[in-house]
Amino acid sequence: MRLIQTLVPEGKRQLVIEYLEDAEIDYAMTSETSRSDYSDIVYIPTDVDSVEGILDELRDVGVERDGYMIVSDVETIVSDRFEEQQADDEDDEETNGVAEDERISREELQTKARNLSRSTTNYIALTLISAIVATAGLLQDSAAVVVGSMVIAPLIGPAMASCVGTVVSDDALFWEGMRSQAIGLAVAVGSATLFAAGYRAVLAPELELLLIQQVAERAHPGLLSLAIALGAGIAGALSLTSGADEALVGVMIAVALMPPAAAVGLGIAYVDPTLAVGAGVLVSVNLLSINVAGVTTIWVRRYKPTHWYDEKEARRLTGRRLLIFGVSILILTSFLATSSLAARENAQFETEVETIADDATENLLAVEFTYEPNLLTQQPDTVTVRVYGENPPTAAALRERIRERTGVDVGVRVVTEQISRA
Repeated sequence: MRLIQTLVPEGKRQLVIEYLEDAEIDYAMTSETSRSDYSDIVYIPTDVDSVEGILDELRDVGVERDGYMIVSDVETIVSDRFEEQQADDEDDEETNGVAEDERISREELQTKARNLSRSTTNYIALTLISAIVATAGLLQDSAAVVVGSMVIAPLIGPAMASCVGTVVSDDALFWEGMRSQAIGLAVAVGSATLFAAGYRAVLAPELELLLIQQVAERAHPGLLSLAIALGAGIAGALSLTSGADEALVGVMIAVALMPPAAAVGLGIAYVDPTLAVGAGVLVSVNLLSINVAGVTTIWVRRYKPTHWYDEKEARRLTGRRLLIFGVSILILTSFLATSSLAARENAQFETEVETIADDATENLLAVEFTYEPNLLTQQPDTVTVRVYGENPPTAAALRERIRERTGVDVGVRVVTEQISRA
């Protein structure tokens, strides 16, 4: 629920009263006595969905130019009359078969997005801390620590600000959001790089990053990463437009951005182009996807510019930016598609090799695989077959069978283990 407080300019009193009475809106009016250019103060209690329409009508009668319209959040309204009006509105919606989803007004949305978009000292500090914690979590291969880093990452605000600015044709808000996103990612990658460089110099100069599961996941991302980013963008926009707490949804956006940014820093610090490029592509795809999903969701929620003559320009601008973002996503997604296809081929290769090894011996313990990574994919490098007992298959024979069945020539090792039972 909301309370609209309006300072009515001199000469607008009658127009405001006529509108409110014609619209059958409950209000209270008091005279303004502070020797200013205002004649009255109007108090209008209303629900969230009605705020935007009331503000538009008051704007049309000239209140915005010379007066003020203040919207306040209200915890509760104790009034039988107000509850009856709410019940009547619900009955009308049921009768018409239309029940609108609750959404905050355009003015509230812009204000909220503007407050979230600012790259303040706290924003930079939290981003820096989050990046360092995420980098430490990746190095420890700890999913819990990585998730903890996402909780404090303030990345939802700038992303949503650029989306809101696009749809309502607020260029200042759009560019502020884009600038804050760029600053946030630069701070994240830079702090992760410095932290990882220090870790390398002091503790682990020869660490094999791609042997760490949490890191390897970001080096060769698949198409599922795109679904995660799109879901994060939609959830962020829905939470912002409904007036819900965006903190928890912000974790979802941080999932798509912070760990990959930390992985880029690791790749730079350890001079690992495979990790740096793979994670960098993932960050770029996720950032663009979040913005596309956010813009689309806010547009579907029927937000539009304040003035009617800006609507055509807003539609043109929204379409152009969605096109640019979409084409960029398609280009970058080709990298993700390549990784996904390679992962599927590798899975098929592993299944085929396991079948070959099982046919070759009855004493099979395990089959292990190592891969040679490159910028986009991982190629099978070595197969290790572990068996027990006597008469194990020869490595040369297994290698030849694998090459015939799969067309892939890999190194093969056969390890025989002696087992004693009592």
